[in-house]
Amino acid sequence: MAPRPPLYPVTLELDGRPCLVVGGGPVAARKAAGLADCGARVTMVAPGFCDEAEALAREPHPGRTGGVALARRPYAAGEAGRYRLVVTATGVPGVDGGVAADAEGAGVWVNSADDAERCTFILPSVHRDGPVSVAVSTGGASPALATWLRRRAADALGPDLGTLATLLEEARAAVRAGGRSTESIDWQAVLDGAVPALVAEGRLDEARALLAAAVGEGAPGGSEGTG
Repeated sequence: MAPRPPLYPVTLELDGRPCLVVGGGPVAARKAAGLADCGARVTMVAPGFCDEAEALAREPHPGRTGGVALARRPYAAGEAGRYRLVVTATGVPGVDGGVAADAEGAGVWVNSADDAERCTFILPSVHRDGPVSVAVSTGGASPALATWLRRRAADALGPDLGTLATLLEEARAAVRAGGRSTESIDWQAVLDGAVPALVAEGRLDEARALLAAAVGEGAPGGSEGTG
């Protein structure tokens, strides 16, 4: 049997987009919370809901598009096609399989909890710090290993990645404001220098000054991509 090809890693813009979670238990509630935190408009469908799901629906989201609405009923065949993204986590193979088949038939990406064979996307284990997300996936082989690796990565990287990203964003904006391309800066050399350590030590003014000097020189040769 030929090995499966690797998964294609992406990050999705879900702000304001409708997503469906089928299931009302703690696993479904965790999936719904993760989607809502990214701005998705989540509908949870189930005959009944756990306390965590009920709390999610009551949670205010001032100034945000994301939120969770509860539909207290069984899943209706075909409704997966009305959403941009679907997660099914009922724990009932017949229900989860039907939801996954509906989504696949409608061309909608679907994750079926604890059933990698029915998934068209896999949820990684994610560490977040401000705008920075570090995601680890085993392609569904072992969620426990993904969580273990994510924790080790977070410990190794340390705190203040979000602050570092914000300072770099400011520096990139300054480069663009000066009429230059951000590709003209050797960002890898900047990050291999003293800036990360200064941020970790809370010496933000010094870090900003060092960044300003680096981008002011406009040294060619580096590329940071679009991440």
